Amino acid sequence: MSLNVSETGIEGLKIIQTKIFRDERGYFFEVFSSQRFSDAGINDRFFQDNISRSGKGVVRGLHYQLEPKAQSKLLTVISGKIIDAAVDLRTGSPTFGKHFTVELCSNDGKMIYIPKGFAHGFLSLTDDTVIMYKCGEQYSPAYERGIRFNDPELGIDWKYPAGKMTVSERDRQFPLFRDAEMNFKFGK
Repeated sequence: MSLNVSETGIEGLKIIQTKIFRDERGYFFEVFSSQRFSDAGINDRFFQDNISRSGKGVVRGLHYQLEPKAQSKLLTVISGKIIDAAVDLRTGSPTFGKHFTVELCSNDGKMIYIPKGFAHGFLSLTDDTVIMYKCGEQYSPAYERGIRFNDPELGIDWKYPAGKMTVSERDRQFPLFRDAEMNFKFGK
């Protein structure tokens, strides 16, 4: 099995397409192989796997952890479809403050790799959406931070009516990008 890795225009942020094997029973694809990812230039050591279930219109994010507990993530959709968003928070990056969005679906074998130094969030486009993501660091509440998902300066197009979104009170209260605490350096 091979990986097809695509660049996103933001250094380090990658779209990964795996080969899907389909037959009358359904489909199969490999989510992670340390050797194949290493061959593709992704050498993270993942410490934690998470699963999240959301209804249609649920927004989660934009979340991140500060250094030294920053997390890289490898995300795939198990069931349903999402709009996934990553924002570059690395000081000195030519794309600092820029975001990238991608639609991910459970049956397309497409994943997103988000390196350390990015805020991350997603919006569920279907009922009963389930995502799985690997994390390159343990969850650490003391280092957890966030940026408001609808910050006009970021201008993320969630491709969904704002009045129909379901967002936690905590995520609604996150600071705007310009006021958010971040300690990431580009190239480290």
